[in-house]
Amino acid sequence: MAAILGEALATGRLTSVEHATRLEAAYSAVTLGDLVPLTADLPEDTSAATPSPSTERQRVAAVFSKVVRSGQWVPGRHTELRSTFGALIVDLADAVLPGREITLELNSLCGKIIVRVPANARVIDEGEALFAKRHVAGGDEADSAGPLIRVTGRARLGKIVVSRAGDHHFDRGW
Repeated sequence: MAAILGEALATGRLTSVEHATRLEAAYSAVTLGDLVPLTADLPEDTSAATPSPSTERQRVAAVFSKVVRSGQWVPGRHTELRSTFGALIVDLADAVLPGREITLELNSLCGKIIVRVPANARVIDEGEALFAKRHVAGGDEADSAGPLIRVTGRARLGKIVVSRAGDHHFDRGW
């Protein structure tokens, strides 16, 4: 149910306030019958035929600066995170993911990118590094019901760290 409501938020069929209210009701539901009214009035999902550009692609950049993105926000299905001589800290733990699989393209040039993914996420690292540090927490202990996060991109003379919620790498501000 949380995924359906998240998809409705991502496609603009719910406002963030409606989403928060319905999500709270979904988590406190006792029976399946309690869940039915939470999606019964939603307009039909036409996003499969015409995806919204904001849910498909997104870019967050830090150039000679520090940028922090956290809380409830909706990343794109393909989100590029770029740091050039800066620091970019992104927390996906409370983000509303726009589907079961997203791609994070992490590109660091003489900069630092730190990403925290949900604790139950499966992470696949397909990126590369050149004279850089790249640490991506894998998917061994992940929940198969969690989202799949595919990490691409490259670190050049910089640092990329991807860790799970609760992992010390993010909390120490690596």
